[in-house]
Amino acid sequence: MRAVAIIPARFAASRFPGKPLAKIAGVPLLQRVWEGARTAKSVGRVIVATDDPRIVAACRGFGAEVAMTRASHPTGTDRIAEVAAGVDADVVVNVQGDEPLIEGHVIDAAVELLAADPALAMSTVAHAAEPGAQDDPNRVKVVIDRRGRALYFSRSPLPYVRDVAPPQIWQHVGLYVYRRPFLLEFVQLAPAALERAESLEQLRALENGFAIGVATVEGWRSVPVDVPGDVALVEAVLRERSRC
Repeated sequence: MRAVAIIPARFAASRFPGKPLAKIAGVPLLQRVWEGARTAKSVGRVIVATDDPRIVAACRGFGAEVAMTRASHPTGTDRIAEVAAGVDADVVVNVQGDEPLIEGHVIDAAVELLAADPALAMSTVAHAAEPGAQDDPNRVKVVIDRRGRALYFSRSPLPYVRDVAPPQIWQHVGLYVYRRPFLLEFVQLAPAALERAESLEQLRALENGFAIGVATVEGWRSVPVDVPGDVALVEAVLRERSRC
């Protein structure tokens, strides 16, 4: 399967304006995401998709392939779909631009899962939830069935644990792998009620009956940058890694 990774990058993020170029230990967030994506063995190209000339200039500065898109896209998925429409690939990997700790083996796990199951329209990744993630709305949770498919995603605690020992809690990673024809179909679907309630695009696929495979990874964790305070969390992880 020929796979291309596309990183959507928007300068005017509502919760963190200028986030793609925010420095994390001296390196722009977007550059860290791009460098991590390039280590995936399953991906032939890594492209940044943006509508901002400042991001274009930054990408050219650190050597990334970049595509300028329309400014009117409502979501990052719509932005990558514009680029994917002109790319020769079987699979499109949406690497969220707020995942500075992304590593190639994480992307490979999701691509391999999609390749192994023709019934899947798309795939994603989860890992064991970090302490405090259950109650953090910025950390999305997912419940998974016995076949490794997503049952639901939520910003709320998921599942709610009443009177029994808690099951494995899975924290979702901002990474999606689409069969290219499905991606182009997906962006034509209207946002669904659950998607609007949770502000989670992947619920559009579930509400329309499409299966999402979930690859679970060990020995790695996601620390997405949603708000300025998350930068310090990522830097702490980088310091910890440097001591190992």
